[in-house]
Amino acid sequence: MTELLFRQDAYLREAPATVTAITSEGGVILDQTLFYPTSGGQPGDSGTLSWDGGTLEIATTVKGEGDDVVHLPATPSPLPPIGAEVTQKLNWDRRYRHMRVHTALHLLSVVIPLPVSGGAISTEKGRLDFDMPDAPEDKEVLAADLNRLIACNMDVREEWITDAELDAQPDLVKTMSVQPPRGSGKIRLIRIGVGAETADLQPCGGTHVANTDEIGQIRLGKIEKKGRQNRRVYLHLE
Repeated sequence: MTELLFRQDAYLREAPATVTAITSEGGVILDQTLFYPTSGGQPGDSGTLSWDGGTLEIATTVKGEGDDVVHLPATPSPLPPIGAEVTQKLNWDRRYRHMRVHTALHLLSVVIPLPVSGGAISTEKGRLDFDMPDAPEDKEVLAADLNRLIACNMDVREEWITDAELDAQPDLVKTMSVQPPRGSGKIRLIRIGVGAETADLQPCGGTHVANTDEIGQIRLGKIEKKGRQNRRVYLHLE
């Protein structure tokens, strides 16, 4: 089981770790990781692992068997031996842009309060697919509403509830295609805002900025029709 350091502090950029296994595909498993594994539309993190005798460039990170996280090399390279002490360094600029886009997508689901059927994140833009038969009447109004929320300087925090508590509040789940992971007895929520000033509260396992002010200005891109009931809405970091 890999301990998820990014859950404890999404801003942590460097940390030690111990190699616990090497997969048959040449991936490296650590006892603890800064690297977010691909899931929920958010790409896996990249960076480097360094040890006495070598450095390995990590192209991406994925979920392995059970609760392991697998760090995949960018090119075939010598791997650290099992038991080696390594220093992991995150490609921070890339991750931070993912955090900004991801948090902005949460707020996009506020200004477009419709069920979400999919989504994706990159360093420059993100998109959500909505159960939306008709296109919005005025995209610029939506963009203004989104940027107004961002400018409210709202704190972004995590909290946890039980499976039973989520069952009692089904409206918290906005995604139609992906349900929150169950089985551990608790589910992570991301709250944007505080108390009565909460703008958004929904289950999410990804990484986010600590305050909406960090997102910066957002521009809405094209809105594509993806089927009879589905429209894809893009947002871009400025």
